[in-house]
Amino acid sequence: MTLRHVTTFVLCMSLAAAGLAAAQDASMPRQAYDALFAEVNNASRWGQDDALGTLNHMTAETRLAAAREVRTGETVSLSRLLEPGNVPGAITPMLTEPVNADDEDIHWEMERLTLLFHGYAFSHVDALSHAAFKGRAYNGPSNPGRDKARLSIERMQDGLVSRGVLVDLPALRGVEYLEPGTPYTPADMEAWEKKTGITIGRGDVLLVRTGRWARQTAHGPVDPTKTLAGPHPTMAAWLRQRGVSIVGDDGANDVAPALVPGVSHPFHMLALVAMGMPLLDNMDLDRLAAACAHSARWTFLFVGSPLRIKEGTGSPLNALAIF
Repeated sequence: MTLRHVTTFVLCMSLAAAGLAAAQDASMPRQAYDALFAEVNNASRWGQDDALGTLNHMTAETRLAAAREVRTGETVSLSRLLEPGNVPGAITPMLTEPVNADDEDIHWEMERLTLLFHGYAFSHVDALSHAAFKGRAYNGPSNPGRDKARLSIERMQDGLVSRGVLVDLPALRGVEYLEPGTPYTPADMEAWEKKTGITIGRGDVLLVRTGRWARQTAHGPVDPTKTLAGPHPTMAAWLRQRGVSIVGDDGANDVAPALVPGVSHPFHMLALVAMGMPLLDNMDLDRLAAACAHSARWTFLFVGSPLRIKEGTGSPLNALAIF
């Protein structure tokens, strides 16, 4: 399957009408998915030893260009609050244990954190070591011990700095939020480009708002393992063609229920394993959307600084949009 065939498939699968089809109507046959996986595979694209993947698109030149996005100095956090207890979507609750100490006249307050940040609750970045698929990790056969070192979050130690672009799908469609289970597609991205006059391109950090948190506020949480809005697998070919470095949304970067038979997280596998593209999960994009609408600007300087965790599969992340 060539890129032309993938693009044709994208167009055939286009769900750009105001009411998107239900997720089950956007399902992708396994044979088509396997062909798409092969088409977007970046193995050896930047050398046999490459461990950066699409971060290779994020260069000194793109960072300098992104810095020119700063005009007012306004900053907006893109992170959800890290809080202990029963947070919807958390695989396990975050635990905080008080640790106190006295030193003569000084009293110290500290805490010990236990946090499984992967899952559906906490804002985080997935490193390329987070997943393997059919015996393959990014740019090589899977070897769990070797992958954790080779593809660790440590590869992002110098930070994630580039132009950020927000695509606000509820604003595009004139709704408050997308319903859980709704897939978004390249047609949505191009409709947003037409609406705003921006062009999503090489080195960008693409952030897609589905309105997940607004819906949760209005109606309460849903089980994100069973129903969640997210990217259709065909987004992968479009992102590769545009040279996007990182993509994230306010969900978990996959539609639930899954759109590909036998693959629970098809977009994760395309991004992390085939393309070598880090993912930003569970981002808070509501304040960002309000700031963008207020200034009529949908691009900004994106700055993310993952923790340097030895052999880490990702990191909690308080990324910033700077206007």
